[in-house]
Amino acid sequence: MESDIATQGRACRRSRDNVLNRPEFLSLNQPVGAPGPGESRPRARPRTSSPKQPTSQENGAFRGVRQDAPDAGAGGSEGGANESSSRIPEQDCMQLNPSLGGIALNSLLAIDICMSKRLGVCAGPQAPLFSLHSLVGLLAFSGHAVPWVVGTIISLARSNTLAGQEVLVNLLLALVLDILTVGGLQKLVKRRGPRGFPPGFFDYIAMDTYSFPAAHASRTVMVAGFLLNHLVLAVPLRILLYIWAFLAGVSRVLLGRHHLSDVGCGFILGVLHFHLVESVWLDSDTCQIIISISTFNWAPLM
Repeated sequence: MESDIATQGRACRRSRDNVLNRPEFLSLNQPVGAPGPGESRPRARPRTSSPKQPTSQENGAFRGVRQDAPDAGAGGSEGGANESSSRIPEQDCMQLNPSLGGIALNSLLAIDICMSKRLGVCAGPQAPLFSLHSLVGLLAFSGHAVPWVVGTIISLARSNTLAGQEVLVNLLLALVLDILTVGGLQKLVKRRGPRGFPPGFFDYIAMDTYSFPAAHASRTVMVAGFLLNHLVLAVPLRILLYIWAFLAGVSRVLLGRHHLSDVGCGFILGVLHFHLVESVWLDSDTCQIIISISTFNWAPLM
């Protein structure tokens, strides 16, 4: 009996060992990471040199950066086309860490543009005061260079006094100085008007093709100061002359041709022109020489 019990116990232990040796339990007897029976150790994959992915800094962290050399072939042309289409204009790019002065200047320019557009009440057919367009346009034309230069030349040709010729020659030189100075500054700055209207025929003649500074404002202030200083006028006429100089400059804003800052700088430039002409005033003898050369009359020079 005891021998039978011992034999059964050995059979149970043998069967238990056989159970652990079954395929589904073999992994329990293997060390971690060791391959099971019938499995081969996976071979290491050879390293292949993969192209380096460009980083965000290499691609250009800032928008609008232009790459110097496009890719060769059709892919390069397509990449260049996509890049040119996705490139943002420089004026639309955000400037990082702007200075306080730049912020203040941009704010003033924005206010200037907004107010100038609002004050253009006679600018177009949809403007609220377009019915006054002709009257405001006539007021603006009174400060144009063409009528003042032509009128000064005609008055100089009909003048018979030395004092009158002296004043008219200096006025003509002041007008020429104003045209050249304002025209040069406009070509240098190249600022468009608030409404973007193209210049007219007389504007091309007077070289008044851009907005900054306002030529009408500069000319009217200079002429007003010139007439007030060299003509004897009654007080009402002097007041009207001041009002005319101011309204002739502001009329360009009402017509949508200039910004407020253009007119303000034009007023300041007109004052500078007036003081410059007064400081280099030509005497009567010099004026007679200029008149003789311009009329090809060489007798006074002999």
